[in-house]
Amino acid sequence: MTMRRPLLAAAFALLASAALAPTTQAQTTLPPFRTAVDGTYAPHAMPKLGGGVEGFQVDLFNEVAKRMHRGLTIDSASFSTLIPALQAGRYDFLAAPTTVTPERAENLLFTQGYIWTAFQFGIRKGSAPLKSWDDLKGKVVSVNKGTPYEILAKKKGEELGITVQVFDTEPDAIQAVVSGRAYANLAGNTVIKYGASKSPMFVADLVLNETKAHWATPFRKDSAVLRGQIEDVLKCMKKDGTVARLSEKWFGAKPAADDLENVILPGHGIPGLPGYEPNAPEPDCKG
Repeated sequence: MTMRRPLLAAAFALLASAALAPTTQAQTTLPPFRTAVDGTYAPHAMPKLGGGVEGFQVDLFNEVAKRMHRGLTIDSASFSTLIPALQAGRYDFLAAPTTVTPERAENLLFTQGYIWTAFQFGIRKGSAPLKSWDDLKGKVVSVNKGTPYEILAKKKGEELGITVQVFDTEPDAIQAVVSGRAYANLAGNTVIKYGASKSPMFVADLVLNETKAHWATPFRKDSAVLRGQIEDVLKCMKKDGTVARLSEKWFGAKPAADDLENVILPGHGIPGLPGYEPNAPEPDCKG
């Protein structure tokens, strides 16, 4: 009897440890985050040699996942399909830059913005800078087809006598300015800055501040905890200058002190919009 008890105890201990091992492993091994971008929206995300995508969004969220000790799977798809896919549970969040509107904030949770989006003009180097739409009376503005920039330019064109040239791609719209066929190109601020970094004869000009909005990360309404975790990482990346460095790398211009790459807002989400949590604690960025 005395010898059997230690043997039985050892056997039970071994069985218990075998039974617990898979559970412990499952608790400590988390799957990669699932996310997506519009892979044709340079320089935010664009095809790279050898396959896959590269760009500001890719670098930004690979760093987020790294700091959270998680992998990251990035799909490339048309932007129009991304929010429905997120809502259907295919993705944990979207890495694609998503403009925050009150309507979207009613249906999704957002982090605070990590970069501003705004309409901006680009002009040929040496041209007189623009002060307002009035400076474009009698001139030509180039735009990319099917964009909000085309809609606004045509509306203003009717009011002020501006000719609008529509192109299938943004590089073609920029080339129209560089070649002198158009006085200005209207597009998003990050795309204008990227174009200016690639063409010495094209310079970023007037920003339409009334169009300014947050570009932020959307989540489903049931993902408040994950939204908070990722927002805290983004805040720490703002604090240590990572977001600003990536912005300068991809857009070719150093962010100003009051740009969202450098500004840390209180709480989780965007103040004044649905889903905002004003009392969320500030993150510990020491780790």
